[in-house]
Amino acid sequence: MEIENKEKKGSFRVIIIFFVLTGLIAINWHKWTWLSGAIHAALDPSAGALLNWNLTLGMLIIVFIISLLTTLIQKYATDQKKLKELKKEQKAMQKEMKEMKDHPEKLMHLQKKQMSMMGTQMKLSMRTIVYTGIPFVLFFGWFEDFFLTIGSPKFFGFLGWFWFYFLAILLFSAILKKKMDVV
Repeated sequence: MEIENKEKKGSFRVIIIFFVLTGLIAINWHKWTWLSGAIHAALDPSAGALLNWNLTLGMLIIVFIISLLTTLIQKYATDQKKLKELKKEQKAMQKEMKEMKDHPEKLMHLQKKQMSMMGTQMKLSMRTIVYTGIPFVLFFGWFEDFFLTIGSPKFFGFLGWFWFYFLAILLFSAILKKKMDVV
């Protein structure tokens, strides 16, 4: 029963292990040629072909696919029901906190309760890092190599690849999360 409860609440231990692993991969990307070479062998003929075909459209397609996969993982690897409940409770608590601004002792109690809820929410929503962290680091290493190789082009004349990726992923993720009802 205790183990089952711990799994449902989430744990930072596994997330920390994956953060360390992704950090090691990022730091050693150029040193571990066996890894970067394998990623290049897989992505050059697929994602690289898309980017060589049309840089902007290819990048949009790649970012959309990454966003779609990430959203699907968020939907099915997290307890969406629990996350929605927590979000609803937080909204109600924020409303209650506004009403209690003249009562500092009650406000402090609500703030403590809200902080504990945020920890739980964070544990639940960060589970997707276990599934996406390493692939993202590998993709980012490949992106960096690819765009340096072709001369660091600018999207729309002024955006580097990272900022283009960042803005596109925000847009696609927001749309997909809304359409797929993902918290």
